[in-house]
Amino acid sequence: MVDSLTETALIVAGIDEAGRGCLCGAVIAAAVILHPGRSIVGLADSKTLTPKRREALAAEVKEKALDWAIGRAEASEIDRYNILQASLLAMQRAFEGLSVQPDAVKVDGNRIPEVSCPTDAIVGGDRLVSEISAASILAKVERDNEMKIMNSLFPGYGFSKHKGYPTKMHKQRLLAHGVTVLHRTSYRPVKDVMTDES
Repeated sequence: MVDSLTETALIVAGIDEAGRGCLCGAVIAAAVILHPGRSIVGLADSKTLTPKRREALAAEVKEKALDWAIGRAEASEIDRYNILQASLLAMQRAFEGLSVQPDAVKVDGNRIPEVSCPTDAIVGGDRLVSEISAASILAKVERDNEMKIMNSLFPGYGFSKHKGYPTKMHKQRLLAHGVTVLHRTSYRPVKDVMTDES
């Protein structure tokens, strides 16, 4: 476990995001404060888990955590500010959604959002810190489920399969059907399609 914050911090919130590399949709962050008396077995980096296991763990985190919240920054905000700033904004919104005020925050990565308590940025934190692992799982499941809904609203793009990531399939569907309101127009593959369409 990584713990560069003072050991006097009693309540720790972990924060992570999902969807930075996607061509469409919001970047979604989660903040989680685990309950010290309710253990959750199997917390890990969400990318290393199967979708079924992520779903089960997300439900368990929501049931057992002392507190949790979701924050987001929309595709329009990503285009306006850039993905890094939008990710930090989503993390800040997740933090602000907590009902319990933590003593400290641990964030995955090397950048810190603006929050009102001591914060550590930990590279690889989603593998090393249980609170960040839990946040990574909630954020990933929330975003994936949103993409499943978008799949029914925008049939033909395969959102339920590639979840918005720049796969070969997604790029082919983008070329075939054009850019939607969900797409991040500041991202190169989307820009290229918009240039071809004009």
